[in-house]
Amino acid sequence: MKTYDVAIIGGGAGGLNAAFEAKKLGKKVVLIEDNAPGGECTWSGCIPSKALINIADEIHTAKKYADVKVNGKEVLSSVRELIHLAHQGESVEVLKNAGIHYLHGYAKFVDATTLLVCDEKIHAKKIIIATGSKALVPHISGLEKVEYLTNETVFLMQELPKSMIVLGGGPIGVELAQAFSRLGVNVKIVEMADTLLHREEKEMASKVEFILEEEKIEIFTSYKGVEVTQDVSGIELTMFKNGKKKVVHAETLLLALGRKPNVQGMDFEKVGIHFNDKGIEVDEYLKTSCENIYAVGDVVGPYQFSHMGGVQGRLAVNNAFSEQKTKMNYDHVAWCTFTHPELARAGLSEREAKQKYGEDLQTITYQYKDLDRAVVDQKTQGMAKIICDKEGYILGASILGERACEMLGELQVLKTLKIPFNHLQEAIHPYPGYSELLVIMSKMLSMD
Repeated sequence: MKTYDVAIIGGGAGGLNAAFEAKKLGKKVVLIEDNAPGGECTWSGCIPSKALINIADEIHTAKKYADVKVNGKEVLSSVRELIHLAHQGESVEVLKNAGIHYLHGYAKFVDATTLLVCDEKIHAKKIIIATGSKALVPHISGLEKVEYLTNETVFLMQELPKSMIVLGGGPIGVELAQAFSRLGVNVKIVEMADTLLHREEKEMASKVEFILEEEKIEIFTSYKGVEVTQDVSGIELTMFKNGKKKVVHAETLLLALGRKPNVQGMDFEKVGIHFNDKGIEVDEYLKTSCENIYAVGDVVGPYQFSHMGGVQGRLAVNNAFSEQKTKMNYDHVAWCTFTHPELARAGLSEREAKQKYGEDLQTITYQYKDLDRAVVDQKTQGMAKIICDKEGYILGASILGERACEMLGELQVLKTLKIPFNHLQEAIHPYPGYSELLVIMSKMLSMD
């Protein structure tokens, strides 16, 4: 039986970061993965979706100046090529060169320090579970008889469909809906909530909805899908809103209803690891109900982002081998929905901030249409909102607009390092740049 300091189950963002962090600590590491290293982000999430979105954006821009014929087969092939190009930085060879032992196979628990992988037993003092998540498949009548797509299969298509129903108006749904629409697919989005991206600032979510509708995407909010059928002409979704029935039709159906943690099949019960439908239960140090076993990433939550999995992976390893443990802090979580324009978010929404801190807040907003760079770039759709406490410290921020994700990074530095927002104006920012928007907003902050 081979023995290691730490065995990591899962080669996605959480597992990879945990493995490299363990090597930095001088530990003997084995990384176990039943697919290729990289996880959902590389093969069916962040990387392929951003590749598709970028190609779609370029085509959308080109269509403003010329007739463009889209070769769907070439587009999808390019996406897959870019996936493999990005994967080179986390390949088996890279892992081996870093001194990480890679084991391809499915891990099951024998006991709290022993794993069974392809009939081989592995012993490890510490174990990190980073098994990720998979697409949530709802209970809808007839769905099991339909050839539907998820983020795990949509990038394997060889040709673009003529039309598509996207079931789910969250980040994955709206990103892919807009990208496919820009590539010439007739897209319909169906969402149970009363707005798309319902966790975001309402006015910004509404603006995204307006932009998508301008791009000829049909949006059906407050509708619940109840039945799916398929024939030679395509797929029909029967749905209801306020008791009224409506049927929509398309060539294919994409499920984008969120994620389900991968907690089945590893015999957690043998070692007493507590879990439920939301994932593995961990404490504030990311430790499971077993003293030597930690869990990170999508299988834990509460935020299912690759960058959060990475943060958790590094922290879990340090906590596993340290007497002085550090609590996982979610105060400075940030994310971005990569529609065009992007919608980036850090910390609390205005509603959440008021619920937590009361009305004694400062909320600053600014429109892209008033920004010189946005005007000359003809990218004036968007706005920013920054919520500060009475002392000027950032509690939350949302930016809808060009380069929102990168701009949010500057606010994250201020927020995380506890620097008052108005100090931003003390740093010289090049003109004309999009970051001028943040400088203008910092000058609007009252410090009375």
